[in-house]
Amino acid sequence: MMKMRTKRSLALAGSAMALSLALTGCSALSGILGGGDAQRDDDGNVTEGANIDVFSLKVGDCMPATDTTGEITDLDVVPCSEPHTDEVFYEFELEDGDLPSDDEIMAAVEAECVPAFADFVGVEWADSTLDFWWITPTEETWTQANDRIVQCVIYKPDPEDATGQTQLEVTGSLKDAAV
Repeated sequence: MMKMRTKRSLALAGSAMALSLALTGCSALSGILGGGDAQRDDDGNVTEGANIDVFSLKVGDCMPATDTTGEITDLDVVPCSEPHTDEVFYEFELEDGDLPSDDEIMAAVEAECVPAFADFVGVEWADSTLDFWWITPTEETWTQANDRIVQCVIYKPDPEDATGQTQLEVTGSLKDAAV
């Protein structure tokens, strides 16, 4: 999973993208992969914990601590009012064409997720105690399902962990956290 805090300068090319998560966005593969969506209220918010197909993950969804390294097909979600470690705060589409290189995806993440982080949290990413990682299409979902979605996922790193890999549980959304 991508932990950008340890790479504060955003010069993350190469090995950093190897840490990025894969498989997101397009509901076209839901039927193929199985799973489904969580129960949601009229505003689209998760109302009870569930294991969902990764293509059902939406902005505003909160996820409890889980191992989400590598390629994923499903995730657990919970209402944001329950303890969780991750929250999808923004998503954007990559341009059509060939699957972008790791460097091109990194540039898109810098251009899209970093400003969205400041809008969401109320503090610039470089000044925040919070951090984010992202979920990207794979070659397979890019070509077979026209998947172009990148999702930006915010979390609170444990200040006791110098690697920035340990995430603290939070209750409630990190929107407007201003930390």
